[in-house]
Amino acid sequence: MADETADAENTILMELKDGTVAIRLLPDIAPGHCERMKTLARAGAYDNVVFHRVIDGFMAQTGDVRHGNADTSPDLGRAGTGGSDLPNLKAEFSGIPHDRGTLGAARSASPDSANSQFFINFKDNHFLNRQYTVYGRVVAGMEHVDAICRGEPPANPDRMISVKVAADVNA
Repeated sequence: MADETADAENTILMELKDGTVAIRLLPDIAPGHCERMKTLARAGAYDNVVFHRVIDGFMAQTGDVRHGNADTSPDLGRAGTGGSDLPNLKAEFSGIPHDRGTLGAARSASPDSANSQFFINFKDNHFLNRQYTVYGRVVAGMEHVDAICRGEPPANPDRMISVKVAADVNA
């Protein structure tokens, strides 16, 4: 995985039940979103957060650090309705297409409402282009993303066991 983590400061290592997913962030395209993901990862906020919306042939959504933590949230039924304690992010739309394996910022109807939630595309979803911020792409371990339990919400949701910035691993 050395090649995938060549830019360790802008690589996220997401541990799932079946293995590690390496995500290359795109700070030149969406600096605010990339910085937010690194901030939350470094704080441990994404650890044990469930995938609360997983639609076969579309995407897997996670990142509700307020309501989605499998260890600390008494009611996972609210997962997907929250964010973090940090302010919402301004949209950083670009010409980067929502291809298979890209990371997109989840948001409400307002373009500037993204916070901590994100999704990983299972397939090319170009109807999302220029409407949702793309700020990363899976560079290794997409087979582990493909294995995430489906559902809205899944009956037994998978979770991100840990999410770390590669530069901090064995630092």
